[in-house]
Amino acid sequence: MLEEIISWILFTFFKLNPELKWVDSLNFFINDSIKIILLLFIMILVIGFLRTYFPQEKIKKWISKSKFGSGNFFASLFGAMTPFCSCSSIPLFISFLEAGIPLGVTFSFLITSPLVNEYLVILMLGFFGWKITLAYVISGMFIGMISGLILGKMKLEKHLEKDLISKNVKKEIKFKTIKDRLKFGLNEAVSITKKLWLWILIGVGIGAIIHNYVPSEFIQSIVSKGGIFAVPLAVVLGVPMYGSCAAIVPIAVVLFEKGVPIGTALAFMMAISALSFPEAVILRRVMKLKLIAIFFGVVTVAIILTGFIYNLLGGILV
Repeated sequence: MLEEIISWILFTFFKLNPELKWVDSLNFFINDSIKIILLLFIMILVIGFLRTYFPQEKIKKWISKSKFGSGNFFASLFGAMTPFCSCSSIPLFISFLEAGIPLGVTFSFLITSPLVNEYLVILMLGFFGWKITLAYVISGMFIGMISGLILGKMKLEKHLEKDLISKNVKKEIKFKTIKDRLKFGLNEAVSITKKLWLWILIGVGIGAIIHNYVPSEFIQSIVSKGGIFAVPLAVVLGVPMYGSCAAIVPIAVVLFEKGVPIGTALAFMMAISALSFPEAVILRRVMKLKLIAIFFGVVTVAIILTGFIYNLLGGILV
């Protein structure tokens, strides 16, 4: 409904030409900005409300008892079930941090959520078949789990922005009524949204430009000529880009049809899904540059290794 209303305003009321690139970018910018800011506000309100029933200290103790990376597994599993892009996953990521969930576990969600979702799975089944789709889902969750475990072991909490993320457990508040609990959640949502909205607009604005002005044909030609460096080249080219599942899967299909190995095509798709420049811009309000660089670096290496492995297993998957 939101998309229909915005389309009516732009194309019917203002009579803008939807075939023009700058109009398409404007439409993309307005849609994604409203969607992400609304999602941010609603998710923090809901999780803030639920936190009043599960105090921060209890949540930390429960997750700290998780063994063999089970916390990271469940975070990845939940991420795989959420239909969010890399930028849309950030509101839940922030909410989890506010709830006292360890950084490594929240990273497992942040990585897996855009990598694997039902829309992407449906598209991949239609284009690639069940073997490649299943391999993609398993590897997406595995990347989220392992990367989250590695990042969690590095003790990087000091690189979070102090004014946005609570590093210490707040004094427990006693809530007498549902209204008090809702008020707490509302205050949390308003406070964090005020601090993040401008960064969201900047990030989505950059994404809108990349989405419509970076020609996919140019990317395809470079990756096709990459040789033994095709996988890291595909990932490096994919990281700055930003797009929806509907745009990402067809590009990977074209690469594959033009002779690019399946691992290279999937690595390119993973890089676009899991990591984007707009995501880095929004995350800058949550964490310091060093943590963003480490996060992007760990996930990039994991995707490159996955691409090489799938290239070796290409005969089995195809």
